Amino acid sequence: MTRSRILITGASAGLGAQMARDFASMGRDLALCARRLDALTELRAELIAKHPGIEVAVRALDVDDHAAVPGVFGELRDELGGIDRVIVNAGIGKGARIGTGRAEANLATATTNFVSALAQVEAAMQIFREQNAGHLVLISSMSAVRGLPGKKAAYSASKAGLATLGEALSVETARTPIAVTTLLPGFIATDMAARAGDAKLVAPLDKGVASMVRAIEKERDRACVPAWPWRLLDIVLPRLPGAVIARIS
Repeated sequence: MTRSRILITGASAGLGAQMARDFASMGRDLALCARRLDALTELRAELIAKHPGIEVAVRALDVDDHAAVPGVFGELRDELGGIDRVIVNAGIGKGARIGTGRAEANLATATTNFVSALAQVEAAMQIFREQNAGHLVLISSMSAVRGLPGKKAAYSASKAGLATLGEALSVETARTPIAVTTLLPGFIATDMAARAGDAKLVAPLDKGVASMVRAIEKERDRACVPAWPWRLLDIVLPRLPGAVIARIS
């Protein structure tokens, strides 16, 4: 099935913007939202100039404004005449060691990456249930497969929560016209990956996102991307002793 109308949150930069470029090159119509409307407008102009046959709708959206999410999703659906796929991509990578007086960073991470993602899932699934069709994509992280210590603790916990939500919905929607995919990206060259400091494992943005788009198109329940080395680490990380995790985190 071709999902011709795709909504992407957090689309103004990084993974979201590159996914928009890749899907635009495939002739898909796009609904893009993020906090920075100016960046979305620039991206829209770029995409239409390169691919004049597509339609691109944009809206400003702060996903932490949970009450605003359903309205924005509904406006984008109406502008494109429907939504076939929603990619819940918006997220942040703030974090501090728990108990060190930086609770606001950890609470912001947990809110945006899980609670606000849940608000997006609610809005997307309402649309899909009404039209009895759709593909929900959750952008989690390889950090979800193992609790990481220190400043990554809240981030890994928030992404694990999102991955578990995706797993639950995959079971619930099995054998229905609604598909659910959870992606667990490794390090891909964005500002967030640069701060992670694991340069040897960082994939270039174009290649990393291309692997994400291929996995999305296959509509599998769960995928680690890029495949190497993250499929192997998906098996290994949960089995490593805590002392090893502490050294490599």
